[in-house]
Amino acid sequence: VRSDAVLLGGTALLPCDFSQSTEDHAQISWQRKTKGKPLVDNFFVIESATKHNYVNGGDNRFKFIGDFPKRDGTLQLSNVTLMDEGTYTCIFTFFNSGNLRKEVSLTVFVPPSTSLKAEEIFEGDEEVHLASCAARGAKPRALVRWDTTNIQETLRFTNSTTPHENGTVTTVSSLFGIPTQNITARPVRCIVTSEALREELVLPLTLQINFPPLNTLISERSDDFECISEANPSASITWRKHSSPNSLRKELSLSKPVSAEGATLSFLKKKSDLQGLFECEAKNRYGSQTAYLYVHLHSDCWTYGIGRRSHQMKAAHQKTTHSD
Repeated sequence: VRSDAVLLGGTALLPCDFSQSTEDHAQISWQRKTKGKPLVDNFFVIESATKHNYVNGGDNRFKFIGDFPKRDGTLQLSNVTLMDEGTYTCIFTFFNSGNLRKEVSLTVFVPPSTSLKAEEIFEGDEEVHLASCAARGAKPRALVRWDTTNIQETLRFTNSTTPHENGTVTTVSSLFGIPTQNITARPVRCIVTSEALREELVLPLTLQINFPPLNTLISERSDDFECISEANPSASITWRKHSSPNSLRKELSLSKPVSAEGATLSFLKKKSDLQGLFECEAKNRYGSQTAYLYVHLHSDCWTYGIGRRSHQMKAAHQKTTHSD
């Protein structure tokens, strides 16, 4: 018995060669016992180089590509399906020896359909499900693993398989770990291998651990002040003056004495009515944090800071709120 494997939708060769024989032969016939034809089915007969016919219904996917005079009864089967998997028997009818047989066992491979999904994860100190990698509908079953060599923290994965009626198998690999900031923005790779693939598939993923704004501070740059915060996803920054309920908007004309452009607060003119407490709020969908800037005019000199510390930028205090 000869074994052969072909990819789903591909073309298979069913070889049958008795060229070593010197006997004359009357015909070549083919039988099959497959998933689609579970009972022995006579389906093709070759009577000469030009005369070959389907039996019990036609199937134009089969083509005789052998050489009848040279005792070669090879068939070609195109557009292979899972129902074609099974055993094919070639029968040579010789005038003296009678019938001689050769069998071909055909296996159909199905490459997996792959997908990668990252969970929406909030920072914490307990192990959670970080991501899933799936190899669906493979035959034979695909092997799925994770490459986490770029992460020092301990991660682990578990695999589950689901067999399907058509003989394919779905494998899902789940990655677990403790969601700390140390693993955010770190790359991992899901690696899928299968006999149905020419080479392994590599699916890259960058882990993202979400957390609200932290360590929000104000940095001084000449007459500009920048609000800086650590957050994932990145925080939006809003500047406000305590005497005003509305945030300073970046559309303010440069002729105005103060403007807010994104995270930067700029004093374009030094006027006494700008004295007071400014705040910057860093906010994302997981929470917010606010830092404060006090501006004071004394003896025609500007001082910036908190309390008695002039020419320094420091948060008077920090207030953190978390979204539910």
